[in-house]
Amino acid sequence: MQRKTPHNKPTGKVLVLDGLWNKTLAVVRSLGRAGLSLTVGEHTRFATALFSRYCARTVVYPSPLTRPEEFLDWLLREVRANQYDMVLPTEFSTQDIILKNREAIEQYTVFPFGDAQLIANTHDKAWLLKHASANGFQCPKTFFTDKPLVKPPEGFDFPLVIKPRESSGSRGLRYVNTPEEFALAFKETHSRYPCPLIQEYIPSAGAFGVGALFNLQSQPRAAFVYKRLREYPVSGGPSTLRESVKDDGLRDIALRLLGSLGWKGLAMVEFRVDRRDGRPKLMEINPRLWGSLHLAIISGMDFPYMLYRMSVEGDVAPRFDYTPGIRCRWLIPGDLMHLLSNLYRFKATPGFFRSNHGDDLLSASDPLPIIGRLSSFLPLIYDREMRRMLFR
Repeated sequence: MQRKTPHNKPTGKVLVLDGLWNKTLAVVRSLGRAGLSLTVGEHTRFATALFSRYCARTVVYPSPLTRPEEFLDWLLREVRANQYDMVLPTEFSTQDIILKNREAIEQYTVFPFGDAQLIANTHDKAWLLKHASANGFQCPKTFFTDKPLVKPPEGFDFPLVIKPRESSGSRGLRYVNTPEEFALAFKETHSRYPCPLIQEYIPSAGAFGVGALFNLQSQPRAAFVYKRLREYPVSGGPSTLRESVKDDGLRDIALRLLGSLGWKGLAMVEFRVDRRDGRPKLMEINPRLWGSLHLAIISGMDFPYMLYRMSVEGDVAPRFDYTPGIRCRWLIPGDLMHLLSNLYRFKATPGFFRSNHGDDLLSASDPLPIIGRLSSFLPLIYDREMRRMLFR
């Protein structure tokens, strides 16, 4: 994370990538309020964060997904020409390109993430679950396979879950309720996500996330716990309403797990509390910035700015205090989609029409990103990649 160039004096300039996403907007607002000069980019002009008042400059670059070599060429030119203190991607595809070319990029700027192989391993749910189980952490019962299956493994009751080894949100996730459904469901998932996992279904007594920041010596510097109150899809997916909570036990489990990996930088650990025994079971680790980042910031845990300070100063003082009971939602379109698809929508607690929530997008002081979000649907007419990204 420490820059290798002779330009050691901080410039206050940051390059933020992946401007389409809510989490990127949270980063832009955080760093912009701190007085930093932000260049914000995406592969399309129709991107949420590019409409923020905190953008000093906006750029459109080649797609990291479909034109990775051109993207890398653009990025190297960009960091050579500007003395950025830090380059910050928020999506795994962009992060992965930078990780694989870290030495070239870090001649000019700081890239505040840890080891490339560790991040790739952690992104692989099979590798992660094997590591966690071997080190004594509670995980769902999981069957690993490297070949197609036509019937469920022995010892698994229905319903069960077919889960891609590498995906984000709920992409590729299938719930199977009968033996007759299994063969087709596995075949369809395997065709898109080779060698998926077979897992027991965890009846939920609550879904939680723990965001954390570790320094270069793999020491914890910050942690934040939140509860997922609503999701879309309703059966399981990105959270649309969440609340900050205090849970030192869950926090400590997440920090011990990340510590066992020798973590550096940011990550979010996701748990589901098993209704059968009351224990939190590991679902996954998100080895990058996460979708509900804005909730942490408005609760008093400003991860983006702490990451920036760690990048330019080498370390930050530990901080674990924040305000519990703060709620934030992703109204457009996430919570609206939850409302439309939830058969028990009018019995939900808290109710949908309560207005005392923060929002990932809507802001009186920075109103234009909602235009960016709505305009991002325009390329759906002609851009297949945008359809994949927005409806994943």
